[in-house]
Amino acid sequence: MKVYLGTVSGNSYKLRILLSLLKAPHEVVIIDMKNKQHKSAGFLKINPRGEVPALEDGGKVIWDSAACLVYVARKYGGEQWLPTDAAGLAEVTQWLVLAATEIQCGLQYARRGVVQGRWTLGTLEEGQAFGRIALNIAEQRLKNHDWLALDRPTIAEPACFPYIETAPEGKVALEPYPAIIKWMERCKKLPGWVGR
Repeated sequence: MKVYLGTVSGNSYKLRILLSLLKAPHEVVIIDMKNKQHKSAGFLKINPRGEVPALEDGGKVIWDSAACLVYVARKYGGEQWLPTDAAGLAEVTQWLVLAATEIQCGLQYARRGVVQGRWTLGTLEEGQAFGRIALNIAEQRLKNHDWLALDRPTIAEPACFPYIETAPEGKVALEPYPAIIKWMERCKKLPGWVGR
């Protein structure tokens, strides 16, 4: 399996975490995002959205971080990381959707605006407010549970972790969310969890 990861990409970090947790055999191709390699004609043949991560395996190309997490989890992680029963699958999926909406469009875009001066959707205040919706949801869940979905780590953890961890870079403090801080500590202690 060949994975295409960005040099400065939280979405790539999601896939790196899961690949390491599952000890999944893979080859890494680094895409130089600072020099816009992800927008090159060659890479657009792999991912027409011009984003990372993406993966190729056995002639199949998968793009989007959530799709890549699903693929790797089903191929190498089984029920532990992505259950197949209707309720379990739905519970994990709702966190994948949160990662792609309030977390990405709120926390990540606020961070991108502050750090890079590039505003994708709305103002800093709008991004922060949207991101806090995700943080409030996660905090409520984590007050009484160790993990975002089910009673064990799933792909919900790597899906949500990167942009929650960097929320302070978008001027969203994590101190009001003590259950999230404890969850991040638990995640980092999982065997095989990799840092940025």
